[in-house]
Amino acid sequence: MSESTDPAPSAADRIAAGYAVTGPALELGALLWDGACLPDRQIRIPLSVLNRHGLVAGATGTGKTKTLQLIAEQLSANGVPVFLADIKGDVSGISAPGAANDRTAQRAAEVGQDWQPAGAPAEFYALGGIGPGIPLRATVTGFGPVLMSKVLRLNQTQEQSLGLIFHYADAKGLELVDLKDLRAVVAFLVSDEGKAELKGIGGLSTVTAGVILRALTAFEQQGAGAFFGEPDFDTAEFLRTSADGRGVVSVLELPAVQDRPQLFSTFLMWLLADLYADLPEVGDLDRPKLVFFFDEAHLLFSDASKAFLESITQTVRLIRSKGIGVFLVTQTPKDVPADVLGQLGNRVQHALRAFTPDDAKALKATAKTFPNSEYDLEELLTQLGTGEAVVTVLSERGAPTPVAATRLRAPQSLMGPVGAAELDRAVKSSPLWPRYAEPVDRESAYERISAEQAAAEAAAEAAAAEAEAAKRAEKQAKEQAKEAAKEAAKGRRGAPRQEESLARQVVGSGLFRSLARSVGTQLGREISRSLFGTAKRRR
Repeated sequence: MSESTDPAPSAADRIAAGYAVTGPALELGALLWDGACLPDRQIRIPLSVLNRHGLVAGATGTGKTKTLQLIAEQLSANGVPVFLADIKGDVSGISAPGAANDRTAQRAAEVGQDWQPAGAPAEFYALGGIGPGIPLRATVTGFGPVLMSKVLRLNQTQEQSLGLIFHYADAKGLELVDLKDLRAVVAFLVSDEGKAELKGIGGLSTVTAGVILRALTAFEQQGAGAFFGEPDFDTAEFLRTSADGRGVVSVLELPAVQDRPQLFSTFLMWLLADLYADLPEVGDLDRPKLVFFFDEAHLLFSDASKAFLESITQTVRLIRSKGIGVFLVTQTPKDVPADVLGQLGNRVQHALRAFTPDDAKALKATAKTFPNSEYDLEELLTQLGTGEAVVTVLSERGAPTPVAATRLRAPQSLMGPVGAAELDRAVKSSPLWPRYAEPVDRESAYERISAEQAAAEAAAEAAAAEAEAAKRAEKQAKEQAKEAAKEAAKGRRGAPRQEESLARQVVGSGLFRSLARSVGTQLGREISRSLFGTAKRRR
């Protein structure tokens, strides 16, 4: 048997072999090796591994947003719905066909791309209607006490108390729709009327209630009040496909709230938790059911509490089995907590800058996080041009692919935001607009507690008025009885004195004395008897 005369594969061949895919895949671009772009050696990501999450990182201006746009539009073309959190407002162009120009043609020729302008079916959303988009709202009840405790940064004791508050509201049929409902229930349970309500199951201290109320106030000041309410958004809307089978790209417009990261973080937590709760376990699929992209992901973790980070880590770890992929887009990997970074299987690293000692340290640390490479990564990461990146993903069998310097393809959709008027037309023409546009403020906990308190106050006022009226009536009756008694007593004393006075007048008169002298006569005797009221004797 003769020895093989085939030459040993080159380093470029070895790298390219790691990206050979048999199933459906996304086309990222062409391999860069030894200063040349090799269009016959394509770098791909298998669709089946996109639920293993990923990271797109790089310094400002290196092309991160265009990379997520490239991946998102290909996912849509393959029937996979996409969610984009658009912090800066510059990815709305994914809904419109791109514009052909010399730069696009040159890039397509370099990487072996058959570039054709194409937009993706898109829906545009806004948190609570803050900014252009279909309003996204959630009820406080739907949000739940665990997530609310985390975003309010409550300690364990306070979290348990908030759980009791939710339990009480549920048991009493008090719907917690918005933040004023939650505030009303908390205030009621520490009032004189409500203190006894939770006594049997631990009670709610005034101090803990004060902490919760202050945290709610601070949360509202970040604009969270607009997010909580009805109609409650159904997160299954993000799983839709268009009539032609393409995945719908849901773009959450966040420029109006980019300075309020706690609000954005709240939405992320609710959204992922809601999807996780509703979706069945599916394991590994040939393509994901939904892929999230969170641009400017460092805002997600900025000033985050330990509990919040733990919740994010757990959610990212577990939601993979639901067929959901999560891609974080940020400047450096150090923006992402290590526990979260460890859950990311796919990575597109754009150029890093090393202008300061801290930058150099971050560069060295980033290079060490990659698998063994044919490249000098510390040098390469500072020399990449715009639209170029170092890539490593998971292969179809789940193993990391070789590190590949890649010149990325150009997106086929518009690389920039659409006009405000066009965006407004897209929002208003959506079939979801009539369903979610107008807020609904129906009777909930706040109104019920207010009505009951008003009724109690009215009843108390009526009882007080009735008691006062009864008191006045009793006093009047006593006075009338007293007057009647006086009159009765006066009447009894007055009649004898009148008769006595009249008798004295008669006896003292001259006529009486004259008649008395005639007492011997019969006539005098009869008159005397009649005057004294005696009857004439019969003989």
